[in-house]
Amino acid sequence: MQRTLYEADHEAFRDAVRSFMDNRVAPYHADWEAVGIVDRSVWVEAGKQGLLGTDVPEEHGGGGRKDFRFNCVLTEEIARVGASGLGFTLHNDVIAPYLLDLTTPEQKSRWLPPFVTGELVTAIAMTEPGAGSDLQGLRTHARRDGSDWILSGSKTFVTNGITADLVLVVARTDPEAGAHGFSLLAVERGMPGFERGRNLVKVGMKAQDTAELFFHEVRLPAGNVVGTQGAGFGHLMDRLPQERLSIAVVAVAAAQRIFDLTLDYCKGRAAFGKPIGSFQHNRFVLAEMATEIEIARHHVDKAVLEHNAGRFTVQDAAMAKWWTTELQKRVVDQCVQLHGGYGYMLEYPVAKAYTDCRVQTIYGGTTEVMKEIIGRSLGV
Repeated sequence: MQRTLYEADHEAFRDAVRSFMDNRVAPYHADWEAVGIVDRSVWVEAGKQGLLGTDVPEEHGGGGRKDFRFNCVLTEEIARVGASGLGFTLHNDVIAPYLLDLTTPEQKSRWLPPFVTGELVTAIAMTEPGAGSDLQGLRTHARRDGSDWILSGSKTFVTNGITADLVLVVARTDPEAGAHGFSLLAVERGMPGFERGRNLVKVGMKAQDTAELFFHEVRLPAGNVVGTQGAGFGHLMDRLPQERLSIAVVAVAAAQRIFDLTLDYCKGRAAFGKPIGSFQHNRFVLAEMATEIEIARHHVDKAVLEHNAGRFTVQDAAMAKWWTTELQKRVVDQCVQLHGGYGYMLEYPVAKAYTDCRVQTIYGGTTEVMKEIIGRSLGV
């Protein structure tokens, strides 16, 4: 069926993004994977091309276009070239809403202009060694010292953790207040007591710097509290639907890419004197994948429009996130099987996709947590 999500402005933006990905990202991504981090200069170049902060107001240097479809175009083009190391979607889709919705005018003027130019790379630190999806188990804390806050604790699995210049840290600021005792604190590069640990070695997404972060009595001015003190948990919950929608967009785009590559492989690879795609079993597998990806795409496209209209709910996001990421995982696994032994060779994109996609059903909320959210919404 014809796709109707995008308009002319989005396709013009896609042309610019595609050119950037083909010329400035794809030729270098393997090198970035080898060293475990992308070249910092690619952030600044992306800023110059208008790829960062498309929804940031023009007064702060952004595109001034509050339309998540532009975010989706960027996400799809990153997936098209398999550039799993770029942290642009975290920057644009996850961090931007906090900086746009919760910051003071002074904070906006301080952080948004370099956010847009790529001179300020951002991250968010939620997960701890002993606490993942259970935010109530977080131990990182901050205490008042006059008008300042003193932050102590550690975080792990922080995307952009090595590169980031500004990290939003979820910390307990009132140990007696339960869910109302968390705040968001902005920690900036160079602050005394802020240290980075290892660039973690992962199964996939090798070029994406994912780090441990440590906070040893880091002194933060009152002007580095983001949003309302004590409302951190609510701030997170309000913005998780967009993060999960972003992951769903990645999932469908990445599944489509690997399916297309596998379909071409099945047409060209011969066994027993004919293309392997012509065997009935393989034809059926391809038919099933094509159908499921098509259905998933139309669902996610509708979800994007609902999100733009302000109607996309926590439950909607949970449904989209778990279904599409499990689909992506299943599609990639089937595509590896169709490639046979070559599917296990990292020189083939399908093998890299196999290791890259596994985390999709984990971060942003595991599949199990997503089902729990949906189940509770049903009153059971």
